[in-house]
Amino acid sequence: MIFAVPAPAVIFYSTADPDFNTVPPTGSLANSGWQWVGSWSGFQGTPIGPHHFLTARHVGGNIGDVFALNGINYPTVAFFDDTVSDLRICEVAGTFPSWAPLYRSNGEVRASFVVLGRGLTRGTEVKDAVTHSLRGWQWGAGDGRLRWGQNVFDAVIDGGSYWGPLLRAGFYASGGVNEAHLAIGDSSGPVFIDDGSAWKLAGVAAAVDGPFNTTNSGAGFNAAIFDTRGLYTGNASAGWSLVNGSQAVPSGFYVTRVSIRADWIDGIVPPMVQDDSTDVPLASRGLMAVFGAAVFGAGAFFLQQEARVTGSIGR
Repeated sequence: MIFAVPAPAVIFYSTADPDFNTVPPTGSLANSGWQWVGSWSGFQGTPIGPHHFLTARHVGGNIGDVFALNGINYPTVAFFDDTVSDLRICEVAGTFPSWAPLYRSNGEVRASFVVLGRGLTRGTEVKDAVTHSLRGWQWGAGDGRLRWGQNVFDAVIDGGSYWGPLLRAGFYASGGVNEAHLAIGDSSGPVFIDDGSAWKLAGVAAAVDGPFNTTNSGAGFNAAIFDTRGLYTGNASAGWSLVNGSQAVPSGFYVTRVSIRADWIDGIVPPMVQDDSTDVPLASRGLMAVFGAAVFGAGAFFLQQEARVTGSIGR
């Protein structure tokens, strides 16, 4: 059984530096979505057309509330909720200068992505109850600053009737300097994949694994865990289970998959340019956006919804 909470802020394996990756990425990741992350209902949203942005249903918000992007406020005038996923399209008064193309392929698994979010920093170390080895970090303080990180999708899971198919990204010790997990505040953050022609919106952050515990009783705690072995997963009401195994068992986060809902999105936001690779207007080609998310099969915060792992691929 998987229990999940809304996905929060970007936390890194390599560092607890609160200033790490708080400016737009450069080099091969330049223009990879930083310019498209707007603020909506205390969370994130991503423009997908001249008058529409994509967000997560579970973060709420009301018609008339503003979507803030690059210093400009856009009042919302209508909502369009998907009936088979956590996606919501919001229409605004005003026109966005550019917007993100959609990722329409089914090649997300094993694909690297960039994730953006705001929220919590890395907190207290978590050590397992058996060998007392470092396993991760509890969620720390929140500062509301935008951060970017990287990860790789390792599975598609069945999130049930509300969530639909979700993409999972594990938090690996071997993932590299930008290896990122999510925490509270990152919900609705965009995940982008570079398909060779442009960075494209592949998902919207949904949830994270947790809680965890060092004993088999009590409320437990929320954390970014790169190896859950020697820790307990579950919750106080359903019970706690000790994680064992010969190899590392990383926790992860989940992202609502955009590719399989592209037809629904097109029905509301007709593509400005239609071809095999992109639906972004010609004037904004070269602008890119990135974000990532993932899911762990042992136990995750899903707003008390249940999900079922349908497959996983390690890396």
